[in-house]
Amino acid sequence: MSNPTPPFPEPGSAVPDFSMPASHGRTVSLHALQGHPFVLYFYPKANTSGCTKEACEFEAALADLLKDGVNVIGVSRDGMPAIEKFAADHNLTFPLASDSDGKVTEAYGVWVEKSMYGRKYMGIERATFLIDATGHLVQAWRKVKVTNHVAAVRKAIATLTLQAATGG
Repeated sequence: MSNPTPPFPEPGSAVPDFSMPASHGRTVSLHALQGHPFVLYFYPKANTSGCTKEACEFEAALADLLKDGVNVIGVSRDGMPAIEKFAADHNLTFPLASDSDGKVTEAYGVWVEKSMYGRKYMGIERATFLIDATGHLVQAWRKVKVTNHVAAVRKAIATLTLQAATGG
């Protein structure tokens, strides 16, 4: 088993490029998002309880996030059929992207060694990245606990929005 990927770079660093197929026939890419801040969050598996709760909380906050000019993208290694089902089952309108080859999860340092019941395996660490309009990391949340997570992300976005408005 390979060693876990080192932690993602510090805030202020440019984020790795990506382009992935996404729900509802879309494609998401860093290039297409240039000029707009966005949330890129990684979740272990579609239609599991924690991932469903997190996705539904982002969906519930989506109108306010979009009003602030912030897009949301969820990423897992699931194939597109599982992602499309997840989006349909829970009326998720923001893009859910498929990193089926694992290049994006590895580039963002979220493909890590995990352990359950003494068994070690590789999997996605639940993580969220707030990325500014220039493609630089503003804040990263690693080993995310779902409860109150979206509220913490929204608070960071409010700070980012205020700084942009005041030129700070």
